[in-house]
Amino acid sequence: MKPSERNAAPSRASLPVRYRRPIYGALVALLVLFLLLDYLPGLHGRSSWVTPPVALFLGLAFALTCGEACPTFNKRASKLLLQYAVVGLGFGMNLHASLQSGREGMAFTVVSVVGTMAVGWLIGRKLLGVGRGISYLVSAGTAICGGSAIAAVGPVMKADEREMSVSLGTIFILNALALFLFPSIGRLLGLTQQQFGLWAAIAIHDTSSVVGAGAAYGEEALAVATTVKLTRALWIVPLALFTSFCFKGSGRRVTIPWFILCFVLAMVVNTYLLSASPTGLAIGAAINELARKALTLTLFFIGAALSREVLRSVGLRPLVQGVLLWIVVSVGSLLYLLRPVACKKNGEATSLHRFFCRQPASVTRARGAR
Repeated sequence: MKPSERNAAPSRASLPVRYRRPIYGALVALLVLFLLLDYLPGLHGRSSWVTPPVALFLGLAFALTCGEACPTFNKRASKLLLQYAVVGLGFGMNLHASLQSGREGMAFTVVSVVGTMAVGWLIGRKLLGVGRGISYLVSAGTAICGGSAIAAVGPVMKADEREMSVSLGTIFILNALALFLFPSIGRLLGLTQQQFGLWAAIAIHDTSSVVGAGAAYGEEALAVATTVKLTRALWIVPLALFTSFCFKGSGRRVTIPWFILCFVLAMVVNTYLLSASPTGLAIGAAINELARKALTLTLFFIGAALSREVLRSVGLRPLVQGVLLWIVVSVGSLLYLLRPVACKKNGEATSLHRFFCRQPASVTRARGAR
C-alpha cells in the first residue's frame, strides 16, 4: 500500500473509504457534467454556477466532512490538469501585451522574492523557532510559486517527508483562503485589473489560485496575473541553486517546469497564427474556454486534498509563520501598489508614477473615443 493511501485511513470524524469514494466520484462527475453543458445546444449557461471558488468550496467541504477518498489520483489529476489549463490559457493571450505586463512587474517580482525569503527566515527561525527545513520551505513556497517551489527545492535540501508534508499543508491552507479573499478585497479597495493581477501574482502562493483569483476578477487581471506568476516561477532555478549552496547539496538536477515553456509557445501561436483569421481566433477562444473549465475542476481536486488529517499534521508554529509571512507580503505589496507615488521630476511623471497611477485600459480607451 502506498504511503498516500495509508494516510487516507479513516479517522473517527471521517467516513469509511467504501463510502467516500462513491461520493467523491459523484461530485467529480457532477462538476464535469455541468462544465460540459455549455457545449450542448440549448443548455449554454447552465454551468454558470460552477465557478472556481464554488469548485474549491465543494472540494474543501468534501475533504473536511468525509476525508480524502483517492489521494494518489487526486494529487496527479490536480497537477496535470493545472499544467494543461495554464498552457490552454496561453491561447487567449497576446504575446506583446503579456511581455509588457511582465516587464512592468519584473522589478517588483525581484524585490518581493528576495524580501520574502529574508522576512520568512526572520519570522520562522528568529521569532517562532520553527525548524530550519520547514521554515525554509514555507518561505520558498510563499516567495515563488507555492507547492511547485517546495517540490523543487525539497529534494535539493534533502527535506524529509514530514518537512515536505507540513510545508505543503501550510501553503495549501493559505491558497484556499486566498482564492476566496483576494477578489473580494480587490473589489472593496477598487483595484484596477492591472493592480489586482500584479498583487495576486505576488501575494498568492500557487499558480492555480493565482489563475483562479485572476479569472474571478477579470480578463486583464487574469492575463497580468498569469504572466507575472509564470515569470516568477522561473526563479525556481536560482533558488534551487542557492538552496544547494546553503544546505550543501550536490548532484541534484534542477529542472524548469515544462508547462511554462509551453505557455509561452501557446502565446506565440495565438499572437502570430491564430489571431490572423476569424477561424483562428475562434479556435484560440475555444481552447482558452476549455482551459478555464479544466482550471475549475483542478480547484476541486486541490480542495479535496485539504482533509482534517492534513490540517492536524501542519502544527501551529509553521502555520503561524505561513500566515504572518503571507500577511507581510500581501499587505506590503498592496500598500506599494496603492500608495500615492510621489516620483515626479521637473513636473513630469516618471515611468514608475505612470505605471502605478495610470487609469485602467478601459477608461483610457473610453476617454480617447470622446
